[in-house]
Amino acid sequence: MPPALPHRRPSPRRRPEAPPTGRPQRSAGRIPRRSLLAGGAAAAASVPLLGACGRADADRPLTFWNFYSPAPQQDPNLVAQSDWFQKAIDRWNDAGEHEITSVYMTSDQMNQRMPVAFASGDGPDIFLISPGDYLRYANGGVLVDLAPYMEEEAIADYFPEALTTRRDGDRIFGLPMEQEPLALFYDPDLLEKNGISEGDLPKDWDELLELAASLSTGSTTGLVLDVDPGYYQNFTFYPWVWQTGGDVIDPKTQSPVFDADGPRAALELWGRAVSTGATPRTRPANGDIVSAFTSGFAAFWESGVWEVMNLTQNAPDKRFGVLPLPPPPGKESSTILGGWAWCVNARGADPEAAARFVVQTLGSMDEQSIDHIATWNGPAKGNMPARRSVDAKLQADDAYAEEHQKIFHDEILPTGRGEPRFPPVVYKAVSDALQSVELGGGDPGEESDRAQQTIESYLETYEGGSLV
Repeated sequence: MPPALPHRRPSPRRRPEAPPTGRPQRSAGRIPRRSLLAGGAAAAASVPLLGACGRADADRPLTFWNFYSPAPQQDPNLVAQSDWFQKAIDRWNDAGEHEITSVYMTSDQMNQRMPVAFASGDGPDIFLISPGDYLRYANGGVLVDLAPYMEEEAIADYFPEALTTRRDGDRIFGLPMEQEPLALFYDPDLLEKNGISEGDLPKDWDELLELAASLSTGSTTGLVLDVDPGYYQNFTFYPWVWQTGGDVIDPKTQSPVFDADGPRAALELWGRAVSTGATPRTRPANGDIVSAFTSGFAAFWESGVWEVMNLTQNAPDKRFGVLPLPPPPGKESSTILGGWAWCVNARGADPEAAARFVVQTLGSMDEQSIDHIATWNGPAKGNMPARRSVDAKLQADDAYAEEHQKIFHDEILPTGRGEPRFPPVVYKAVSDALQSVELGGGDPGEESDRAQQTIESYLETYEGGSLV
């Protein structure tokens, strides 16, 4: 999705954990969202973010911590993404503003350094987060409100589901550069080899598991779901809960509602996927959908829009398909929208300059800003846009003419909901329940009840931003 300090994913989840966003690591420069999400929760929770003082070295270059630029190798796609970041920085620096420099880090480095850096007052001036990370930083008081630097027209230009996960009332603490919906990818060659036409694609949960189980023979996996605990796995699990009409936290009351029929059904689904053999306990091809599809190792694979470009560029001759996540019988399909946002450190060297840079790049109605974001969500990355004007630009440029992008844009994106920004305790309660049912044979009812009690206990003393 999938998938955090920073949180995902899925990208390279949503983050968030964006908290706010899982991509297979095909090279040293392709950072899986999963890696970003998995290790950050405990570290961030154990290191307080408050209490760090602002720095006095206002003349030094502002640092932008990210996992795109400078590109660590010469893969054309990675270079294009790195150049996109650098172009925004060069535009700012060429105007004589407070200099900004890009600092590339791997996911492991980011996970280890971010919490400690903020606690010691040496956090980056600008950084990326997904929704899953949001509350750690927002509740810690280290994020700059970007709304005062934005035009009302630009704020209204954002799709609500993209911006809501990084705002508190009228205050906006991060600007998303993308949306990353999840879907079900499939290998038509493998299906046809087994006598299954695209007209026989699964329409609901029961059909999906029945077909996937029948295809899981030898080295072939019927359905690949994420089985590794972490923010990214939760990211990929939430849509199945939502499709039932259930939830983890009720958006209106902010109360936990996980011990209910819907969440229990979603837990049972994932448990049944493994117990019937439809889903393996380890992902094929080391989690690389390109290798799995080109080798005939997987029929269906839950992943995000980023895989369209991944498959197209790395296996241009390989056919693949995309369909919305099948819902329970009689229900409607739903997906989750991950993606990364740019945030500003309120205790940095020059928060005002950093905020203006972020708004100039991602949150302006200036034509140059709109065109730049369209390049990211078009040829550079291929994600769905977070802004209406960017969407209009991409439509005018026929960016959705490609069949898979068209399905994501026209059919899947409209069913999406922003990734939750749950704190570590809430995420962990859901993760423990899912792991128990999926891999330990746990009872869905007992596990949903246990998770509910954990979340209720935590919320009794929780003070901070809304969880949904």
